[in-house]
Amino acid sequence: MVLVFDLDGVVYLGNTPLPGAIEALNALANDGHALYFLTNNSTRSRAAYVEKLGAMGFATHTDFIMTSAFATGLYLRSIGAEGKRVLVVGESGLGEEMTLAGLQVVSYDDPEPADYVVAGLDRGLTYARLLRAHQEVTERGAIFIATNRDATYPHEEGEIPGGGAIVAPIECSTGVRPITIGKPEPHAWRRILELAGVAAAGALMVGDRPETDILGAKALGFGTALVLTGVARPEDLPLLPEDQRPDHVLADLRELPALARRLAEGVSTAHSRAER
Repeated sequence: MVLVFDLDGVVYLGNTPLPGAIEALNALANDGHALYFLTNNSTRSRAAYVEKLGAMGFATHTDFIMTSAFATGLYLRSIGAEGKRVLVVGESGLGEEMTLAGLQVVSYDDPEPADYVVAGLDRGLTYARLLRAHQEVTERGAIFIATNRDATYPHEEGEIPGGGAIVAPIECSTGVRPITIGKPEPHAWRRILELAGVAAAGALMVGDRPETDILGAKALGFGTALVLTGVARPEDLPLLPEDQRPDHVLADLRELPALARRLAEGVSTAHSRAER
């Protein structure tokens, strides 16, 4: 079975693994499930996420990591942006993925115009950076792209402002609504399904944020599981609109191996019946 995991609030908070999460991932891998990771956090490259998970005790490969930064690079390549200039309002991981996608990352002291402004979480955001992004979009016609619009991310010390909090002031000052790539938009999930060679009905999305992880996955036909270790709280569940209601609710990832076995057995039984 193909399992797709959000990271922040599902596997870890900041640099701290959530209780039993790494053990659950290893158990799921040992059971033969294919594990993919899909995060809206654009601050790290895919290679950096592989390193982070490895240091926590779970070995994976960049082929199984999908970030909003990498998905943005794929989108830009698909529209012929290789060789074009991009102003990055974000951190090193986003800049690295733009370079790997074949774009030229514009430094803030480079006076030449950019073709694109790509924004994600930027914990070093200054007014000067905001001004430059504003000018590129309003005066020079750069296309404005948001890696994601998450208002917050869960962290060890509580929720922190997310990528959406960086996108919002650029949108406010320019009056331009960006093209959004990350969850709940379908781009990254479709790429994972392509790589895994399965239909959405054969995959389960595991996340902590109903308005992105659950909403977007359900729209594509994924099974969905909401864990209560990140943004969502038990008291939120009765208030969720229908399109954000998960198929399964888990206290944490320790409950997932048993659920995955039950789901895999159900799929196997269905296939056996269909072949008769």
